[in-house]
Amino acid sequence: MRSDLQRHGFRNLAIWARGVDTGLFRPRTDETLRAQLARPGPVLMYVGRVAVEKSIEDFLAARVGGTKVVIGDGPALPDLRQRYPTAVFLGFKFGEELAQLIACADVFVFPSRTDTFGIVMLEAMAAGVPVAAYPTTGPIDVIRDGEVGALDEDLALAIGRALRLDRRACREYALGFSWRKATGQFLANLVDARQPSTVDRVDGTASVSRARG
Repeated sequence: MRSDLQRHGFRNLAIWARGVDTGLFRPRTDETLRAQLARPGPVLMYVGRVAVEKSIEDFLAARVGGTKVVIGDGPALPDLRQRYPTAVFLGFKFGEELAQLIACADVFVFPSRTDTFGIVMLEAMAAGVPVAAYPTTGPIDVIRDGEVGALDEDLALAIGRALRLDRRACREYALGFSWRKATGQFLANLVDARQPSTVDRVDGTASVSRARG
């Protein structure tokens, strides 16, 4: 959006990033929960609405080893569950349970090409989980390719590259998107909208008026 505005001649632009709860979404060690999810290979996870526009089938059809986990609900869930019986479909989750599950993943897969941001990617990285995604709007604004995630038109290649990334780097990067950081970013870009006061003196009396912009 900033690039589009710049092309139209707008100046003095600043980005106000989204923020996530880095206290809730954090690295965790829960071998019992992970054991419930894991089959052979790494745990690959998608979280979000289960709908056609999210391109979840790209993830489920990717030729990669491991356990594919889908968390969320939506109109495409019954069909995907039937056609991909080896995947684990957990339905809708939220809060502490969701945060624990995300932290169990080895790679967070974000296959959507239509999301404008995808805050769930930040939640995953806050939990120390690298992200695999397409190099499209949303991921390109959130992911540092090769550092905290992998962007590739071949989703299987992106997943393979993401598996080799440092989980600690993901957490450190996500801390820059905490609610405190996001609020500070907003406050730092505020300007005083009030005009300076002017004082008119008539016959020794003072009256204060605001200059009109």
